[in-house]
Amino acid sequence: MSVAGLKKQFHKATQKVSEKVGGAEGTKLDDDFKEMERKVDVTSRAVMEIMTKTIEYLQPNPASRAKLSMINTMSKIRGQEKGPGYPQAEALLAEAMLKFGRELGDDCNFGPALGEVGEAMRELSEVKDSLDMEVKQNFIDPLQNLHDKDLREIQHHLKKLEGRRLDFDYKKKRQGKIPDEELRQALEKFDESKEIAESSMFNLLEMDMRLKEDKRFSIIPHCLPWFLISNR
Repeated sequence: MSVAGLKKQFHKATQKVSEKVGGAEGTKLDDDFKEMERKVDVTSRAVMEIMTKTIEYLQPNPASRAKLSMINTMSKIRGQEKGPGYPQAEALLAEAMLKFGRELGDDCNFGPALGEVGEAMRELSEVKDSLDMEVKQNFIDPLQNLHDKDLREIQHHLKKLEGRRLDFDYKKKRQGKIPDEELRQALEKFDESKEIAESSMFNLLEMDMRLKEDKRFSIIPHCLPWFLISNR
């Protein structure tokens, strides 16, 4: 980092300490901006928790989830497109039933019965695997994309805005001791960052309103009610 960059970081840190400890008042953002910031923050936390809880709902065994996550990570490192799927309890039960059904054979009623029920459980596990894939593609992936792209970009703009606000407030307190041009540039950068952050938050929340008018479920993809009904 350049000397000028280090100096600016020091100014920001000084302003932050003076606000936190000394009670200095920084430039206030308007109520509409703060409300948008609040909604975006709630949206970000909701997306993360809903994704986590959805995976836990579909894949309830934490040990299997951890093992699957590790295997999938290793598969990506090796360049493999897809790792193994979640070991459905129905599939494990089906495997045991089919195995012992074959060993018992058709000489008794228990063997064929195990085979029939085992086959039914195997089909059920395939349905659950299909559901996992459907929910991932149409629900979790869009939420992940929203978090990784739009929400992360907004957080970047808000962080940049806060940095420029601190820089502007530091220089504003020293008005008369620093060149007017330097103060003017700090104000312009602060206003620019505020406009960009405001626009990015507005676009996200406006998308939410358009989907609401379309009678959809906010920014959450429309498959949510389908997958909940499917699991009853």
